[in-house]
Amino acid sequence: MKKIFCAFALVLILTGCDMGKKLDNTPTKKVETFLNKYQTLDDDVLDSLDSVIDSETLFNNDQRDKYRDIIKSNYQKMSYKIKEEEIDGNSATVTVEIEVIDYSKIMSESEGYKTEHPDEFLENDEYSESKYIDYRLDKLKTAKEKVKYTMDLTLTKVNDEWIIDDLSKENEAKLNGVYSY
Repeated sequence: MKKIFCAFALVLILTGCDMGKKLDNTPTKKVETFLNKYQTLDDDVLDSLDSVIDSETLFNNDQRDKYRDIIKSNYQKMSYKIKEEEIDGNSATVTVEIEVIDYSKIMSESEGYKTEHPDEFLENDEYSESKYIDYRLDKLKTAKEKVKYTMDLTLTKVNDEWIIDDLSKENEAKLNGVYSY
C-alpha cells in the first residue's frame, strides 16, 4: 500500500511540476518575466544596458555613470499591465501598457533650451557638447513625470517554448522612456 501511495504521490508531484512549467510557458508569463527583469535590474538587463551605454562615444565616464543610474531608476519605477494575448499557431502577440518616466519630454525641452541659450554651452568661445550633455543629464535626473505607452511584444514558439522576439527600436525607446511620437 505504501508503495502505491508513494508512486501515486510521485506521479502527482511530477504532474504538478510539469503543470507549473506549462503555466509558466505562456506568452503572457514570458512577457511578465521579461518586464520583471527590468524592474529588478536583472544581470542580463544591466549587461545589455552597459553595452549600449559603453558604446556611446559622446559620453565621458562620469556621464556614462550618470546616465546608467538614470535608466536604472526608470526601470525600477516602471509599471505595466498586460492588456491582451493573441496566439496564432507558433506566433503570439502580447499587448502591454507600460508606465515609465517621460524622458522624451525632458530631452525635447533640453534641445529647445540649447537653441534658445547657446551661450550657456560655450567653452573657450566654442560649443561644448560635453557641457550640453551634463545639462541634459541633470535635467533627466530630476524628471518625475510619467507617460504610458502601449507595446505589442511578439513571441515565437520554438521547441514548445515561447521566446520573446527582438524588441523593435520603438519598443526599446518606450522602455527607456525616450520614445517621442
